[in-house]
Amino acid sequence: MDSKNVIAAISLSVAVIILYSLFFPPTPQKIDKNENTKTEIQKNTDTPTLDNNDEIKKLTREEALSESERIKFENENIIGSISLKGARIDDLTFKNYNVKLNDDKKVTLLSPQKFTNGYLVESGFVTTNKNIDIPNSSTIWKITGNKLLTENNPINLTWTNSQGIKFEKEISLDNEFLFSIKEKVINTTDKTYNFYSYGQIIRNKMPEISGFYILHEGFLSVLDDELIEEDYDDIQENKFTKIANEGFLGISDKFWITSIIPPKKKEFKTTFDYKNKFRANYISTEGIEVGPKSSISEQLQFIIAAKRVNVIDGYAKNLEINKFDLAIDWGFMYFITKPLFFALDYFFKLLGNYGLAIIAVTICIRLAFFPLANFSFKSMGKMKLLAPEMARLKELHKDDKMKLQQEMMALYKKEKVNPMSGCLPILVQIPVFFALYKVLFVTIEMRHMPFYGWIQDLSDRDPTSIFNLFGVIPWDPPTFLLIGAWPVAMGVTMWIQQKLNPAPPDPVQAKIFMFFPLFLTVILAPFPAGLVIYWTFNNIFTMLQQVIVQRKMTVKTK
Repeated sequence: MDSKNVIAAISLSVAVIILYSLFFPPTPQKIDKNENTKTEIQKNTDTPTLDNNDEIKKLTREEALSESERIKFENENIIGSISLKGARIDDLTFKNYNVKLNDDKKVTLLSPQKFTNGYLVESGFVTTNKNIDIPNSSTIWKITGNKLLTENNPINLTWTNSQGIKFEKEISLDNEFLFSIKEKVINTTDKTYNFYSYGQIIRNKMPEISGFYILHEGFLSVLDDELIEEDYDDIQENKFTKIANEGFLGISDKFWITSIIPPKKKEFKTTFDYKNKFRANYISTEGIEVGPKSSISEQLQFIIAAKRVNVIDGYAKNLEINKFDLAIDWGFMYFITKPLFFALDYFFKLLGNYGLAIIAVTICIRLAFFPLANFSFKSMGKMKLLAPEMARLKELHKDDKMKLQQEMMALYKKEKVNPMSGCLPILVQIPVFFALYKVLFVTIEMRHMPFYGWIQDLSDRDPTSIFNLFGVIPWDPPTFLLIGAWPVAMGVTMWIQQKLNPAPPDPVQAKIFMFFPLFLTVILAPFPAGLVIYWTFNNIFTMLQQVIVQRKMTVKTK
């Protein structure tokens, strides 16, 4: 098989997959309601419900924030406030991330529930005893002591019901994104009560999704070593419930994660559901008994973070959260994608620019595949030298295709040429190509990272267009005509590389291949600029190696 056929087939397949996924996204996996119900019945857990009937009002964010007294928090990474009404963390902004490139407006993740895009976390105790007042979303908590939550100063909140039961919260914040919540119930009565701890994430509306099939955005958890990913659409149709002994749960965006880590070594029930709002929560399956004149306590964590790799991996290790690193969607090629990120990060720290890091990684990949590519280029070089003889055989046996194939196979065997060898480097590098695309697409480290010249964000497409001569003509082309300078450079290098390979014997096939670089230029134009830069330099290094190999072969044959 001619290597060009393989390259064409692979590239066309990639194009079909990409275009099909854009226009016909995969059908969401349905959750078996009966299976979930069966799980709950088997466990026979008579836990209280976490129904929340808060009204969603069309308030501005500022109006919603001003409806209750607040406790401010701040560290080097986040700033926001906790509402004393309900003791909810419902105001959080990332200090180091802008909404858009060249825009000073910071990314805000959490907002009060009465705001249209409300998004918040809460925790506490509930009970099956309907005669006991427990804190809820309308409860006004009192603050004692420090009134500013920082990494060195926790805050303490209290509320006492009419039955003489006191509820306390101690909230602490580390220097990054971790809120540690210590809940306490103090029973001053002569009676015994049971309480269940819970933590909950509430999101009013489905956010704008990145819209590409290689990334999961929605409900995420690892429960007893099992990764669970549910889309918003899935949960709108069917509730998900699972009982586990360890893990975490949350809602994942492309670059941000809001997650709950339940108390360690205690069984809990996780639920994802939709009742006019999206909810992800856990509740302990066994009640904690608090006797007369005694108290109980429970501890959980909220991680509301920008998904930086060192941060997520650090929490996974330090808090012993099993598979918390999967909060970043590394994909099914995890074993390639994550090491590739670390290689890019290493060269970034060395060179100070992710574009240069991509080029350095490209060189490393070329070196790793050097022997295989050398073997391939030698084979293609021999094929090029055999072109006159192949043309003679074709003319000699033009009326007998079977005889022609036999003669060509005999020629390959005699000259020790393997026509399939040209396919190997391409096939081996395809997983690396997709892994690099994944890294550029999902890692926040690449977000808004510049290269040189007009590339200000390697994770976004090249913003220039050949149709306005790359900015010379004062006209903004529509998006589908944004074929930038780097995609054009990639196409040109691919065209030159084609000229170094033996021409297809079939004239029709040769004409098709003339348009192949143009086809890939159009297909790859919307891809991240970093990926196109990788492909361009990979073409350049490939051509250099190919020229050197072919010159050596030419010298030997003279």
